[in-house]
Amino acid sequence: MRVIPANFEVGLKIMQEQKLNLSIYTLPELIDIIKDEIDSYEYDFKKHLILLKDQNFNPMGYVRLPLHYQLNDHLDILDTQANALYLSVESGNAAICMMEGTENIYHTTFSAYMTRKKQGFSQIKYLNKKGKSRAGSRVRLAETVEFFENINTTMNDLWEEFMIARLALDCNKTLLPYLLQSKVPFPVDKKDPVLYKIPLHIAQSNYTNLDAAIEKLKAPLLLFDEQYADELRDIFSV
Repeated sequence: MRVIPANFEVGLKIMQEQKLNLSIYTLPELIDIIKDEIDSYEYDFKKHLILLKDQNFNPMGYVRLPLHYQLNDHLDILDTQANALYLSVESGNAAICMMEGTENIYHTTFSAYMTRKKQGFSQIKYLNKKGKSRAGSRVRLAETVEFFENINTTMNDLWEEFMIARLALDCNKTLLPYLLQSKVPFPVDKKDPVLYKIPLHIAQSNYTNLDAAIEKLKAPLLLFDEQYADELRDIFSV
């Protein structure tokens, strides 16, 4: 299992501005192109992408893969219809989608009274600032606890029912401890490599937005440094 080197992270924002959709290729075709035309490459399991390097081992860009594609470090294809469980969480709202290959076979949403109306921010953020709770706040806290327990109960039920290859998560840092430290355990440990951070901004955690994000992630995407644009466009014929 490979991890992308730290010095490559610096260029990610630049490369994310230069992107090409590679959905014209099947996975075997895409892998063949990379193996035949790219001087050096690495697969990063956690980020689920293939780092592309030039003959001097300098990063050129990377191919972000859909979660229904599963590979090993040698880019051998293990599965093209793998199952993935998606979760998006924000204060008071959450959405779950269960993907069997490219088919959405189950989805549900959750809501809770977690936001202080006058201030417009969540009870969790309020307590982090004030450190105390009144009656109305305790109601919101109780709903917050139940909110995350209900999410994790559903997640665990799906985890037990299906053979899930990856768990894709969209959750901000403030809420993450409440999700991972709920009395109802999260299906996987926070350091488990099957946990995948959804690499897209989801404006609101509802089914429509999560489903739209999943649709975007279904296509392989080439992200690259502008200096390699001509070379990579030629290699991938795009």
